[in-house]
Amino acid sequence: MKNHSGSVYVVATADTKGRELFYVRDLIAQTGLNVVTVDLSTQPLSSAFAGNIPAAMVADYHPQGRDFVFCGDRGKAIGAMAQAFEIFLSQRDDIAGIIGLGGSGGTALITPAMQALPVGVPKLMVSTMASGDISGYIGASDIAMLYSVTDVAGLNRISRQVLGNAAHQIAGAVHFPLPAGVYDKPAIGLTMFGVTTPCVEAVSAALEDDYDCLVFHATGSGGKAMEKLADSNMLAGMLDLTTTEVCDLLFDGVLACGDDRFDALARSKRPCVLSCGALDMVNFGHPASVPEKYASRLFYHHNSQVTLMRTTVEENVKMARWIAEKLNRCEGEIRFLIPEGGFSALDAVGQPFWSPEADQAFISTLETYCTQTERRQIIRLPWNINDPQFAAEAVAQFRQIMPQGR
Repeated sequence: MKNHSGSVYVVATADTKGRELFYVRDLIAQTGLNVVTVDLSTQPLSSAFAGNIPAAMVADYHPQGRDFVFCGDRGKAIGAMAQAFEIFLSQRDDIAGIIGLGGSGGTALITPAMQALPVGVPKLMVSTMASGDISGYIGASDIAMLYSVTDVAGLNRISRQVLGNAAHQIAGAVHFPLPAGVYDKPAIGLTMFGVTTPCVEAVSAALEDDYDCLVFHATGSGGKAMEKLADSNMLAGMLDLTTTEVCDLLFDGVLACGDDRFDALARSKRPCVLSCGALDMVNFGHPASVPEKYASRLFYHHNSQVTLMRTTVEENVKMARWIAEKLNRCEGEIRFLIPEGGFSALDAVGQPFWSPEADQAFISTLETYCTQTERRQIIRLPWNINDPQFAAEAVAQFRQIMPQGR
C-alpha cells in the first residue's frame, strides 16, 4: 500500500448518524489512511462534535452565514447546508476520497458537493435512496451509490456489514489508485444511442489514431457528463451526433437532458460537429408508463422496459427552434449535419419510424431559425445517419474545424 498525503472525508449528519459516522471512520483509519469527519447536521449539536469539522464550521461557508442554515425550517436548511458544503469542499486541497452516509435528506445534502469534485476522485454514497431513480443524486459525476438495505439508523448485524463493506471500498480505491496515465492524444466527446451505433462506431474508428474517443450514451446523464468535461477543458472537441435527449426534455421522455443542454458548447467554444441522431423518437419505460395523452401515437417496443414514440411534424418544429436558439449562442466552429435519409436506424426507408414529412419539418425549421455564418453551418447530406458515407463526412468536417496541431 502507498502512503497518501490526502484524507478520506467521511460525511453524515452526526445528530442522527453519529454512531455510523464514527464506525466508518474507525474502519478506514485502521487501513492506515488519514480520515476527516464532517458533520452536516442542520441544527447545532447540543454537545461538542467528537469529529473534525462541526456543522457550524460548514454552515459558515454559506454566502449568507450560518444563521441562514440553522433557520429551523428543515427543507430550507437542507438546501442551504448543501450549498455551504459544496463551497466548503471546493476549498479543500486534501481530498483523497469521500464517503457519505444518509437517508433522503443526507443524500440530498452530500451528493451536490460530490458532483462538483473532479471525475476520478473516489466518491461513495451509502444511502437508503440507492434502490430507486438516483439520477438526481449522481448527475454527470462518477459517484458510486450503495444501498444501505436497512435504514441508516443505528448499528446492527446488517448495517455493520454494509457500512463495513463501504468503508473498505473507499479505502481500497484510495490505497490502490490507477497509475497516472500519459495521454499523448487529445480527448474528444461523442454521443451515441443504440440506433446511431453504426455511425458513431465508424467515426470513432476513423479518429482513434489521432484522438482519445470518449463515447457517451445519450441517456440524459450522458450528455451532461460530456458537457461537464467540456466545461472543465478536458475535451478538445466534440461530435455531438446523437441529440435525442432534447426529445425527452420537451415531450415528457425518461432520458431527458436539462434546459442547459448545449450551453457548455457555447461557453467552451470547442469545435463541434452535431447532428439530429435519434430525434425521431421519445423514450419511455414499459408500455404502461407512457402518458395517456400519447395513447394514439406510433410506438416501437424496443424491449419490455423501453417504449419508443415517433416524433411528429409539430414536435420536430419545436425541437428545431429550441436547438437553433442554442446554436445561435455558439461562437466556436459548428457544423450541423443533416442526414436526409433518416435520423436513426428506425427512421429509414422501410423502417417503422420512416417519416420524410417529420424529418423535413425539423430540417426546414432549423435552417429558418439558425443564423448561419462562416463558423456556424448547416450541411445537408443525402444519406441515413448510419450510412458509411455520412460517418465519413462527419469525420471530414471534424478534421476541417479542429485547430492545426490538434
